[in-house]
Amino acid sequence: MESGVRIYNVEPLMEKGHLDHDQVGSVSHVEMLQRSNLLAIVGGGTNPKFSEISVLVWDDAREGKDSRDKLVLEFTFTKPVLAMRLRQDKIVVALSHRIYVYTFPDNPNKLFEFDTRENPRGLCDLCPSVEKQLLVFPGHKCGSLQLVDLSNTKPGISSAPFTINAHQSEIACIALNQQGSVVASASRKGTLIRLFDTQTKEKLVELRRGTDPATLYCINFSHDSSFLCASSDKGTVHIFALKDTRLNRRSALARVGKVGPVISQYVDSQWSLACFTVPAECACICAFGKNSSKNVNSVIAICVDGTFHKYVFSPDGNCNREAFDVYLDICDDDDF
Repeated sequence: MESGVRIYNVEPLMEKGHLDHDQVGSVSHVEMLQRSNLLAIVGGGTNPKFSEISVLVWDDAREGKDSRDKLVLEFTFTKPVLAMRLRQDKIVVALSHRIYVYTFPDNPNKLFEFDTRENPRGLCDLCPSVEKQLLVFPGHKCGSLQLVDLSNTKPGISSAPFTINAHQSEIACIALNQQGSVVASASRKGTLIRLFDTQTKEKLVELRRGTDPATLYCINFSHDSSFLCASSDKGTVHIFALKDTRLNRRSALARVGKVGPVISQYVDSQWSLACFTVPAECACICAFGKNSSKNVNSVIAICVDGTFHKYVFSPDGNCNREAFDVYLDICDDDDF
């Protein structure tokens, strides 16, 4: 944001704190370590205080009169930082052609660096699970994914990542589930989301967002990996069932029987069990909220126009809006 950083609680929706422009300047990227006091910040925008080639780690719990007292770590690179991912013991930094992995937050040391295909969005994901230290990012081949088990790679040695040929066109979106057992990806075409087993590298299922090309902004798994949601520039958030894929819609042609090779790609894939709309061509991220009951789940969409959307859905595909707000109009207690 041009005005700094604002931190929100989602359920219930409220601002928990903010770092104003005087403290951090305008910011291009920010990432929080789970629900903690540590933030990774990269400068950007029209009036940055920090460089676009550096990652600054801000400890909001650290006391000090000057904002610089809260800056506890700095990682500097030769090119602009495009994304960061954090877990309890590691920080991953993505540049346009390289991924860096460091120990974190105590006594940070560089563990690995991996070359990538051109990655203008800094695509990568890091599994938060204690049991699985899995990292995924675009491979060297167009449409491929690289998977690295960081626990099985010796520090300082560039281990060859395992490659999955996921799509025919460039990768546009990547996500790992909480357990690190499944990776989901979509290409720039944006019509299909493919899921792969991270252990066997086999394709598990193919989910169809639609037939028209679209730019996917976000893919997210529910906490127990029973569902998956995805948002795009079409202004639609799609929800798919993963645990019981029979809940997903199928093409009417699936009941016809054998069809030609061109049509079969539509017949074989699964369509979302539910969907809802947000402002079209307004970038947004989506994620699953807390379950209100066994048969009622929720998805939350946060849009760059400042709007907050919460929808509840049931296994039969019924989907209704439960909450709407403009989160940029919400202030924290210190502002009153």
